[in-house]
Amino acid sequence: MDFTALGNTCVLGMQWGDEGKGKIVDVLTEHFDFVVRYAGGSNAGHTVRIGDRKFALHLVPSGILRPDVYCVIAPGVVVDPALLVQEIDGLRAAGIRVGSNLIVSDRAHVVMPYHKRQDQLSEQALAEERKIGTTARGIGPCYADKMLRSTAIRMGDLLHPDRARGKIREIVALRSRYFAAVYGDSDRLDGDAISDEYLAHADRLRDHIADTTPILHDALRARKRLLFEGAQGSLLDVDHGTYPFVTSSNCGAGGVASGAGVPPRCLNSVVGVMKAYCTRVGGGPFPTELHDETGETIRRRGHEYGTTTGRPRRCGWFDAVAARYCVALGGVTELALMHLDTLGALPEIRVCTAYRHRGRMLEHFTPDLSVLDEVEPVYETHPGWGPESPPVTDYEQLPVSARSYVERLERLMGVPITLISVGADRVATVHRMAGFRMEVN
Repeated sequence: MDFTALGNTCVLGMQWGDEGKGKIVDVLTEHFDFVVRYAGGSNAGHTVRIGDRKFALHLVPSGILRPDVYCVIAPGVVVDPALLVQEIDGLRAAGIRVGSNLIVSDRAHVVMPYHKRQDQLSEQALAEERKIGTTARGIGPCYADKMLRSTAIRMGDLLHPDRARGKIREIVALRSRYFAAVYGDSDRLDGDAISDEYLAHADRLRDHIADTTPILHDALRARKRLLFEGAQGSLLDVDHGTYPFVTSSNCGAGGVASGAGVPPRCLNSVVGVMKAYCTRVGGGPFPTELHDETGETIRRRGHEYGTTTGRPRRCGWFDAVAARYCVALGGVTELALMHLDTLGALPEIRVCTAYRHRGRMLEHFTPDLSVLDEVEPVYETHPGWGPESPPVTDYEQLPVSARSYVERLERLMGVPITLISVGADRVATVHRMAGFRMEVN
């Protein structure tokens, strides 16, 4: 892989999240000066393994594991200060430096305890078939308050205790009345206790909070290299995903400009991260989902349980129809293929190349639930490659059937696969050079 050609880069998910973005960001970060989170919140769960050590990151950018890299939490992220403090303390206890290398935008909106409570109450009130499958981290209600404006709290607000305390009291009183009237929830919130707790968190974070926009603009002028770390996946994008079973932010490459406050033209490349199969957590359509022993085998071998919630993930075959949509949506220039080793035990592997809907063949994805709920995947079958994929770093050392599978996915996507993960560890990565000839079919 030609790292010098990447320039400023966005790493984004090509499915319904959980694709392995944390590992790819960690692998790439040594070639960058900044890693920037631009959307989402603590509902993200980016896992990085280094030797026998495992780091689960929810708010802190994955670049924090490289000591010379600046990590930025930009205005488009919603920040839970309690969890951020906890995450910082955990990293420091593990010997990871967290100081001036972590900067949090003063414009980032704050996830408050009443946001988490509203997340729980609203999900409980929905009929079973309409449940979103929220992580209950308060992300959606916080973004809703951001748009409502009058009931929003930003990180910079918490640096002015007297003003913040009065505003929190007003919001808490309003929210308590709302919860009682709409959900019958009689547990009143304590505005003073919430203020005390969150102002204390802000005081702990004071040295990290700054206006990150001019910092990033200065970095661009100085020709520093920026890596933008996406959260969730393109099919969970609030505008372009399988609405309403989506997250509450723009998690594709289109969210970089608004979420980080940088010009769209600053991006030179987009690395799309996708598993060699598909997974999904929570509700929503999943055309290639498996409800059999094969799906359970993939879940078991891939350790498919949510980093944030621990919930078992739904598993299914690779969906090329949906992935092509994400390539076009994100302007993806190259791909990282994850969990190739997970499929090694299967005697045969299937790939969805089209949908059949009411007698018609569909080769283009639509996020319309009324269509996705009725489509029948059209599959092609590929041979497996034995019980295990060997721990290799050279592409030519992969089994022939594994290489054939990679190259077929590449042709279906029309974009080169330049990174292949064959294990959880940082070093279990095959670097495949860009620029080779690729036929699109």
